[in-house]
Amino acid sequence: QLLLVESGGGLVQPGGSLRLSCAASGSTLGSYAIGWFRQAPGKEREGLSCISSSGEWTKYAASVKGRFTISRDNANNTVYLQMNNLKPEDTGIYYCQAARSILRTMCTLNNLFDFWGQGTQVTVSS
Repeated sequence: QLLLVESGGGLVQPGGSLRLSCAASGSTLGSYAIGWFRQAPGKEREGLSCISSSGEWTKYAASVKGRFTISRDNANNTVYLQMNNLKPEDTGIYYCQAARSILRTMCTLNNLFDFWGQGTQVTVSS
């Protein structure tokens, strides 16, 4: 059983940066593709970025491309989301989700993932 725990969220000023971590236990994270998703109040959960199990491919939603970077350190069983130039629209609960197998073209669809964490709150406000 794969357990995912997100951390690193908090309150940040517009234009600031945060690095989110997704730490895995119970299984080897390197066996899973990982997606980062967020859910803002009153909105659907949206896919932001994903990375293949070995890091050979990544994908970004247009809303975060150029600002967010997904990476993984399989030796430490952790996936990261570096978020720069944060905007108020980035406010929401951020989740990491894992899938044994997923196509890059579909990796922003949250219902295709098998495991997810409890989320970490990101608030971008002045």
